[in-house]
Amino acid sequence: YSLLVVELISVIVLQYPSTILNPNKKTNIISSEKMPNCDHVMLSAVLLMLYTSSSSAFTTNSILPRGACFTTHNMVGGYGGAMDFGADGSRLGGPRRKMRGYEDLFNPEEEVNKYIMAPDSVPARSDLGNSILVSGWARDRERTDQPVFDLLNHEDNTAFRFQRIVAFVDDEKFAKKRLLSRSARYTGLLDKLVVQQADAVGAMPTVEQLEGIDSWLAHVQVDPQNPNKALEEVKDIAKVASAASSSLKNVAIMISNSQCLTEISSCVDAIQQMDGISDKVAFTIVSVGQLEDTPEGYRPYEVSDFGTEAGKVVGTISRDESYRLVTECLALKCGVNKALSFTEVKDTVNSTAAKLIKGLREAGYTRPQEIHHMIVAGVANYTKAINEYKQKIYEIENPDPEKLRLEKEERDRIDREAFAQQQVEWEERKAKEIDEIARSWAKREYFRKSMSGNMGMSEEEYIESVWERAMFEGDLKYRMMHGGQTDERKETQEFEEKQARKREAALKRAREALEGVGTISEGEGKVKVPDDDDDDDDDDE
Repeated sequence: YSLLVVELISVIVLQYPSTILNPNKKTNIISSEKMPNCDHVMLSAVLLMLYTSSSSAFTTNSILPRGACFTTHNMVGGYGGAMDFGADGSRLGGPRRKMRGYEDLFNPEEEVNKYIMAPDSVPARSDLGNSILVSGWARDRERTDQPVFDLLNHEDNTAFRFQRIVAFVDDEKFAKKRLLSRSARYTGLLDKLVVQQADAVGAMPTVEQLEGIDSWLAHVQVDPQNPNKALEEVKDIAKVASAASSSLKNVAIMISNSQCLTEISSCVDAIQQMDGISDKVAFTIVSVGQLEDTPEGYRPYEVSDFGTEAGKVVGTISRDESYRLVTECLALKCGVNKALSFTEVKDTVNSTAAKLIKGLREAGYTRPQEIHHMIVAGVANYTKAINEYKQKIYEIENPDPEKLRLEKEERDRIDREAFAQQQVEWEERKAKEIDEIARSWAKREYFRKSMSGNMGMSEEEYIESVWERAMFEGDLKYRMMHGGQTDERKETQEFEEKQARKREAALKRAREALEGVGTISEGEGKVKVPDDDDDDDDDDE
């Protein structure tokens, strides 16, 4: 661009020095007498307009800096030298060029947005019913547990269509003071909420109290001094739920303060007790750590199977987040007959779960969609995708020689077959085109001769009689049209001489046949045919 401007200015100065040096002098530089000397000016102006009109002239790369993305000699990929490119189009320390055949390959660890699919609807349970009983909450006098009831009454959760929400509490009067709030009135919770007092402090509902209840949400808190007591309570819930299975269809249990459960075998026994009633009542167990008053979704979380070594809970978790987790697991179909552990992730930078959850939320996933993904696919599938990518990169950068040889042989075979097929198709097209040219030539010849009135045969008969000459003309014209090597005069002369020899040979054979000197092939020998039957006539005489 700069060179073109300099050239344009220099040409104008050389052509019109008086005008440039003396601005006060009125001179029309585009007058007719000056036009013959403006060739260089016009050429430079045209080149300048062509360049500035291109899209590249208005981009940030118009004045190309060092390392600009264009390809010149001694440059690979536009980075100013040979680079170590990988299959996903990336290189160490910067962007990578896409390799042929691996355009869709990407690094899930760095491009989590490409790994995550677009959010879609998730399957919910269809048998939650119209009534639910909530036990184990509204016991602490220092706080209210209304958020869990608000989640069950939330209008955006299409799985929850409860007409009656029973709060099973130790102190009915205290619970009403905590739950019958202004927000409960505005959200319509008061129209559905029924407060029912237990027979004793800490008692669980009886079979009679569960009569007509479709779902049961229970909270069991682990006592650090006696951890196994909570697991025994889980087993008791299984027994009561089994007895009330005539109406009860779902039971969800949140076990808090689970970091105190260190014996895996005891946890497995409780899970097996719940699994024993799964044919009657669907169960869900959500194990979380110590509850703390932090906002919902403040930290990401990991999901593991409760009752395994990986499912041991450590640390704390947001109280509101735990309420969200247990209610969503109750609503989602993926939570049926599952025992899950949820642990908050403190390291939000290096944790795989943190990266995945951040990507899900950035992709527009709602909380039900997010929790469903973490249960169904989660960190396991994400880690698998990362490992598969790394393995693919290793195989690309360290290919197996035998595999390369076989791939090359396969490519060569495919290329040979494709080339052979192209040759066949080309020969077919060539033959068809020559045939069309030959037929067109023969038709013209027939028309030309038929105009004299001496034509004693039909067009097809004439074409058949001159077909050999027509094919010669067709081949000659085809090579002329497609740039082939031709010598029309020489080739025509050679063809006519060849045709003359053929006619002469044919005439000779006809003459010999008339004179009776032909031969008849009989096996490998030849038998002389008599000239005539004069000898037989003499014998008769």
